[in-house]
Amino acid sequence: MELSVPTRLPGPIEAAAYFVVSEALANVAKHAQATTCDVTGWVDRDRLVITVQDDGVGGAQLGAGTGLTGLVTRLDALGGTLDVDSPSGGPTRLRMECPCRLGD
Repeated sequence: MELSVPTRLPGPIEAAAYFVVSEALANVAKHAQATTCDVTGWVDRDRLVITVQDDGVGGAQLGAGTGLTGLVTRLDALGGTLDVDSPSGGPTRLRMECPCRLGD
């Protein structure tokens, strides 16, 4: 894990980042059959960016009934986004972006 953030972020943004990483790691443990997983976070032009990437079997999707859908809703409320790239056969890469300030 590598995280480079210049200062503490507002609580709701930190909470969103926590839930994204937690759900992503839970999915890796439950479904991915991965041998490695990397979590990276940084600030780019006043946006928090977090990626979670594994070398598993792929096939993760945003859709009804998945924990990833709840993350999209949480991030949308903060002006953020969640992208999932997970072709069959892998790897899976999840990318979260969210403004570092509330109200942006």
